[in-house]
Formats: sequence, structure tokens, C-alpha cells
Amino acid sequence: MQTIIELFEESVKKFGDNPLMLEKNGDIYKSSSYKDIRQSAIEFSAGLISMGIEKGDRIALMSEGRNDWVISELAVLYAGAISIPLSVKLGDASEIKFRLAHSESRMIIVSGGQAHKLRSLKHELPKMEKVILLDKPDMQDHKDILKQEVLDLGKKLLAEDPEKFNERWRSLKGDDYANICYTSGTTADPKGIILSHRNYTANIEQAKSLMEIPEWYTTLLILPWDHAFAHTAGIYTLIANGASMASIQIGKTPMETLKNIPQNIKEIRPVFLLSVPALAKNFRKNIENGVRQKGKLAKNLFDIGLGVAYTYNSNGWDKGKGLRFLLVPLVNLFDKILFSKVRENFGGRLKFFVGGGALLDIELQRFFYALGIPMFQGYGLTEASPIISCNSETKHKLGSSGPLASNLELKICDEDKNELPVGKKGEIVVKGENVMKGYWNNQEATESAIVDGWLYTGDMGYMDKDGFLFVLGRFKSLLISDDGEKYSPEGIEEAFAEQSQYIDQCMLYNNQNPYTVALVVPNKEALKRWLTEKNLKADSRQGQEALLKLIELELNEYRLGRKHERMFPQRWLPAATGILDEAFTENNHLLNSTLKMVRGKILEKHQDRIDYLYTLDAKDICNQKNIEAINSLMLES
Repeated sequence: MQTIIELFEESVKKFGDNPLMLEKNGDIYKSSSYKDIRQSAIEFSAGLISMGIEKGDRIALMSEGRNDWVISELAVLYAGAISIPLSVKLGDASEIKFRLAHSESRMIIVSGGQAHKLRSLKHELPKMEKVILLDKPDMQDHKDILKQEVLDLGKKLLAEDPEKFNERWRSLKGDDYANICYTSGTTADPKGIILSHRNYTANIEQAKSLMEIPEWYTTLLILPWDHAFAHTAGIYTLIANGASMASIQIGKTPMETLKNIPQNIKEIRPVFLLSVPALAKNFRKNIENGVRQKGKLAKNLFDIGLGVAYTYNSNGWDKGKGLRFLLVPLVNLFDKILFSKVRENFGGRLKFFVGGGALLDIELQRFFYALGIPMFQGYGLTEASPIISCNSETKHKLGSSGPLASNLELKICDEDKNELPVGKKGEIVVKGENVMKGYWNNQEATESAIVDGWLYTGDMGYMDKDGFLFVLGRFKSLLISDDGEKYSPEGIEEAFAEQSQYIDQCMLYNNQNPYTVALVVPNKEALKRWLTEKNLKADSRQGQEALLKLIELELNEYRLGRKHERMFPQRWLPAATGILDEAFTENNHLLNSTLKMVRGKILEKHQDRIDYLYTLDAKDICNQKNIEAINSLMLES
């Protein structure tokens, strides 16, 4: 298949009566078949053609995940236009305006929950002709048109001149552009990543080589649908296999929508879920809180069960090998009395998660593997449509990002672009039909990223002797010591946050300095519980110093002679720590839309604190700045 529309048409022929979309607007989920979705999409598309949309025009799409998201994008693609999917997390008018102006979008399709963001903005964009409203608004102006009006135009065209519509979608070629996906723009203006129809269909074929998705599989698509991971690994891979997807029940607020997820999981009973580290951490926190509430005995049993499973599973690649087979009766016992109960909260059918979006700490992978719902880490980036590698039920190694997809070349290169041998660390460089066409209206960035057909990812990693890819982090986030040695901090940061209940977030810093320092956001609730257990007060100097020493103790678990002494090279562990009273969030722009830390902005905001951490006073965890920060954190409402 060369185009997304060809792929969809073929799936409609094969799986026409299968449920494709499941949506809950009232009390229950209702399904729409492949045929139903096609009919809605072609009517919508014909309406766009009636409104003058030509091949190659850009149409933006900004909506929460729902049936209309897929219908809208298919409609745009049937019309030969290019979809510009925008994140619903974009709140700043300037961010939305930049993307719409840069892409020269003629129209935008928008949900009721997002329409307010376009109210004044649409009149500042001369090339923006129409705002297509998926939901009826309280008020309209001359630039607005309801989806139903577009559908009515489409029905008229299909009745009077169906060949005009058929000629349009049949004229599509693999090299025609399907999407322009904008990066988060954490260091400069966002770049528009151009993905062709063949980029997508090639990547879907590659995804099939990594993991089998039978047509009876169902998932709840929790991740934002505009995100490359959910877009390809979710929507289009499921369509290619005749499987089905459900959307989260949309609440009146984003928080209400989030709160619907646990109930929706129980209703849909997904077979697999797509996850990112932030979501995985949240699932784990809820599981552990549930166990803790059952009392000390349940918590101790759970911890013993995890330990047994960790030993038996090892890294998955050598699960149960050697004398570990003797643990089988214990593994089965703990699974029956504990872990099977946890799985029931995920609907009882969940076989696995697919993890992507960012590095997933190996401790998280071990945790979910022990529960019998492994989180198979994959790797990709939007510029590669995005899938490059992934673990699966049949082939996996915890800590890795899995084997390489088919029909894809990969090499590891040093800073001079020389290829390195197996096992050596360097930049991950790939070549294949899934590699983007370039960056929209940005030739300089395109030529920097793609050299002789090879995509330089900017990520550091290596291939092991068994053919598994290990991703170590971004080159741009490297720690650089005063002697020039480099190290990716992300594994240490993730471990600090994952393996300590008292640490929520951490960012390490070293830019050619004698030692590394850390900015730490503590977990306020866990610290409160600890204070209560120790009968200490948060507003006393004794209590505040005790909390700081507790955090220091957690960080020191990675030093020689302690619990995690062999996890990381000692020289990269922080010699001074700054406690922060404000978390890194999307609202303060210290996390991007995929919940990755925006290091440049964190440094900019906390530069004075970083400078202070390189003074003698800062090496004492109980310094005055940390006392003030912990006091502010613990006393805020």
C-alpha cells in the first residue's frame, strides 16, 4: 500500500463490519464499524472539496480523541489535502498562531472544547478561511461553519458528481504529503515535520514486523491522538489490522477527562495500552497506594512477591533460566493471590503495554513485568513516522528498546559521523522509507537532519550483540565534565524519581564543571507521611532538616557500599542538591507536550540556583536555600 487512503479502503473491504471506533457520550460505549467511519469520512471529505479545498492544501485539526478525530483526518486525506494535527495542550495563542500561519492552513477543524482558543485568533490569520466546528457553539461568526453543514455539502456532491470525489482520492501517490507534525519547540520555533503517505504505510509495515496485532485486539487510546506515537502505533496500525480503538470519555474539564480513565479501562477491557513514562509512573503510584491502604501485611507480601518475580524474570531475555526455574511455584502463587487482582483493575484482558515517547526506567519495566502486564519499551521519533524499534511478547530484553523494525537500516556514529562497531555508544542514525521528507519551509534544518538519506536522530545509544537497541538519551542533554568526558543523565534522573517515593522529579547538570549537581522536586505527600511516622513537624527546623537529610539519603543509595552502588558511574552522581518548591509542569513550560523536561527553560529559570550549587555552602544539604524551599513546599496548601 502506498497511501493511507488505499490502506484504509483495503481494511474496509476486509473488515467492514468490524468495530473500528468506540465512543462514550452517555452511559455506555457505542461502536462504529469500518464501513460507518468510511461513510462519514467520505461525506466530510466531499464537503471539503465542495468548499474549494485543493490537493496539497493544509487543514489543521485540534480536538480531543474521539470518533470525529479519525473521521476528520481521513476526510482531509481523501481530499488530497495535508493534515496539521495540533495538540489540545497548546494553550498559548502565539503557539497556535505560529503553527497555523507557518503551515498556511486554509481551514481548521476544531472541537467544542478547543474552539474558544480560535475565537480572536482566526481573525488574525488572513489565510484562515473557515473554522469547521465539530460541536454546536453558543455563538458563530462568518468564519465558522458547522460540521453538519460540511456533511450536507458532501452528500450533495456525492449524489451529483461522485466521480469528482473518486478522482481526487485515487490521484494520491505515496510521495504526496499526508501530515505536517509540529515539534514542541523547546529550544526555538517549532519545526513542521513533513510525513508522506508512504512514510506512514511503510512504518505500519515495519510495525507489523515487530508485533502482531490480531483483528480482535482493542485498546483505549489514552495518549493525545496528535502525538506521533498514538497516531501511527495506535490509529493507523490498528486500522491496518482490522482492530478497534476506544476514546476516553470527554469530561467538562481536562481533569474530569483524566478521572474517567480508570472506569473507561474497566469498560473497554483493552488487550494492550500505549503508554509514556509519565502515565506509567501514575499507574504504578495508584497500584502502590492501593496496596498500602490494605495494611502493612499486604504491603510486605506485595514487596516479597515483586522480589521473587524480579529474580525469576531477570531481564526477560533470560527469564527462568538456570536455577531460577526453582522459583516457578512461588511466582505462580504470588501471581494468583496478588498480581492477578491488580490486573483486574485494568479490565482483566490486558496482555501488555507498549512504552514510548521517552526513556522508560528499567525499574518501571521490571515492576509491570512482575505484575504480568509487561511494558514493552520501543523507540522512535516523529521524523521517522515514528517507529524504529520495539520489544514484544516474543522477543524482549528489559532495559532495551527492542530489535530493529524490518526494512530499516541503522548505524551508530561518532561525532565525526564515522560508523561504530556493535556495543559502542554513539548517535543513532537510521535510513528507510519511514524517514520524513524534511521540515516544512526549513531547508537548513532538513539538510542538518538528513544526510545522504540518513536521519541523524540526535539520540545516543548502541546495539548489543543480541540485536537489541539501547537508547541512552539526547546528545543535547549530556553531562560534560571538566575533562571533556560525556554522560547522558536521563537514566540517573529516572532512577532517582522511580526508586524513591520521596522524589518526584530530578534534573542533573554539569557543563564542564568539576562535579555534577541536581535540582530535585520532592514528593510532598510522601514527605508528610514520613513526618507523621517520625512525629516531627513540617514547620520546625528539626523537621525540615530531617526531610532534607532523608532526600540526601535516598540520593546516596547509589554510592559505593549502598543498595544501588553499581547502577551508575560514581563521578556523575550529584555532589550538591538544590530542592525546588515548584514542580516542572506544562503550565510553567518546564515540561513539553510529551511531558519531557525542557532543560533549556529549567536552566534559564533556575540559573541562579545552579550557580549557587557550585559554592561550598551548597554541599551541605541543609543549607539555607534548601531550608526555605522545603518550608515553602510543605506549608503551601
